Amino acid sequence: MKNKRLSLRMSERRMRILQTYAAAKDKTITSLVEDWIDSLKSENVHSSLTNDPD
Repeated sequence: MKNKRLSLRMSERRMRILQTYAAAKDKTITSLVEDWIDSLKSENVHSSLTNDPD
């Protein structure tokens, strides 16, 4: 699997909240986003969007 880059724009307030949450969970922001995307699979959203396993 080849990694891709994702760029987001958000307010400084939201970024601070995200950084604080990630630190409290001892995770990176990348892992939080990946976990959220993986949770979409459990809602069967992923299978309706693509047949790609990753």
